[in-house]
Amino acid sequence: MQQKKKSITFALQKLYISLRSICLEKQMRIITHKTITQYAALHNDAKLALDEWYNKTEDSQWNCFADAKQTFNSIDSVGNKHYVFNIKGNSYRIVALILFVPKIVYIRFIGTHAEYDKIKNCSII
Repeated sequence: MQQKKKSITFALQKLYISLRSICLEKQMRIITHKTITQYAALHNDAKLALDEWYNKTEDSQWNCFADAKQTFNSIDSVGNKHYVFNIKGNSYRIVALILFVPKIVYIRFIGTHAEYDKIKNCSII
């Protein structure tokens, strides 16, 4: 039991150090780029727009929704720290969970506008 407790404590310390270093970088960290590359491989017409979204987001230093809105005017909040981005005009959508304090963007969904319309509640995906 004692070994398990030490192991958990060590893991939490590593997580804290990792999150602290992310905050000090002052730029957004996107989890994960693999999601974008996999989607772009299937939808080649979205590749350029998705890469542009990724690069702009990664280079940003958002502290709040207003900061994100300055970068992407079409961003919408759908509740529970979830935000929707229009990609390539309005052809595709990204739903992301954004944690502004540790500066982390979790991609929760990438899809066409029609696929997005089928989602009942974006704030829980």
